[in-house]
Amino acid sequence: MKYFADVGDHTFEIEITEDGVLVDGEPIAVDLRQSGVSQLYSLLLDGASFEMIIEETQQSFDVTLRGEQLRVQVEDERTRRLHGGREGPALPQGDLTIRAPIPGLIVKVMVQDGDEIIEDQPLMILEAMKMENEVRAVRSGVVRKVEVSAGQSVEQDAVLIVIG
Repeated sequence: MKYFADVGDHTFEIEITEDGVLVDGEPIAVDLRQSGVSQLYSLLLDGASFEMIIEETQQSFDVTLRGEQLRVQVEDERTRRLHGGREGPALPQGDLTIRAPIPGLIVKVMVQDGDEIIEDQPLMILEAMKMENEVRAVRSGVVRKVEVSAGQSVEQDAVLIVIG
């Protein structure tokens, strides 16, 4: 089966066969397994080991790897052909609530009420499982309300920031 993964400005073509995995036509040795917590995964990639947090959203996956959060959109070959050049649905207008993807400790808040922000801008650092994870803006807008402060513990799905 063939998939297409969009990460930032780059699209990777991933083909999974009985013989293994090809990324952009090149074979790679990969093993991905869930480890304990529902969103925590262990990745072996060409002999190197990584821990990552994967959170599924409506339109994509938010992947946190080495403290960096990446938005990954994945389509299979059939879906990609069906959508052709059509754009995906836009994020809703109006207020948008950013929630904690996992329980953790707010280490640093980088924005305050009234700040204008752009898509993918870092908003805060959330420490979880001894890893620092950047929480980024999913769209441009204005920070309506910062609901947390540095040093505060949060549960999964706790409201962190409201963007308007």
